Amino acid sequence: MSKKIQRHDQILNVLESSPSMRVSELASELGVSAETVRRDLAELDETGRIKRTYGGAVRTKTFEPALAERSQLYIREREDIARLAVERVGDADNLFIGGGATMLHFARALRAVERPLTVLTPAFSIATELSTNPQIQVMALPGIVEPKEGLVYGAETIKCIKQFRTSLAVVGASGVDERGVSEALLHAAQVYAAMIEAADETLVLADASKFGNRSLQQILHWRKNVSLITDTGPPAPLLDAIAQSGAELIAADTA
Repeated sequence: MSKKIQRHDQILNVLESSPSMRVSELASELGVSAETVRRDLAELDETGRIKRTYGGAVRTKTFEPALAERSQLYIREREDIARLAVERVGDADNLFIGGGATMLHFARALRAVERPLTVLTPAFSIATELSTNPQIQVMALPGIVEPKEGLVYGAETIKCIKQFRTSLAVVGASGVDERGVSEALLHAAQVYAAMIEAADETLVLADASKFGNRSLQQILHWRKNVSLITDTGPPAPLLDAIAQSGAELIAADTA
């Protein structure tokens, strides 16, 4: 993990315990210059993870930044996660795939498979990526279009999901904590929860920036037949919760 990403995570953690802090206070806390903090805050503000204030910042947690913005973050980490996830899919021949930035990296890695595979997805970007491989049969789920995320939701989406049973559901996350996995976007959360319910196993793909966050709606509690695939090992409380639940942890830095 780069020093800048580590600083970003530190800033978010500091703002978690102290919701509003000035630049000078953050610089002192992190042991860096005020100018470095200002640059970090500007980048975090652009992606919607904080809101700049006069002389400082406050953390925002309710909503996800748009997909186009998130796709520019944690690229190497997400590529590592995607590679591990494709390995973990193994010989499964059918799966649900959710939407989001990490899922897009996963789809790009999965696109190289050389065997028949059936994918059901609510996300346009995922369907587009995978449809370039003639061995992958893609079913785009029906529903109401959510333009910023490029996915569908609603009663028709849920109804369609319930007609199928897949080997795997592969989803991302807005938040990953000791309780489980949560999603900031309510419409997406309902779709992902239905996908998880309709699959034998679930793979959760999330980078370390999601650790300790809890978003609007819980979509999954830690349990058997759930695997968290991430770029680095989580902090001890989360690690213990996963182990005690019987869920599996796969981290790129130990794989």
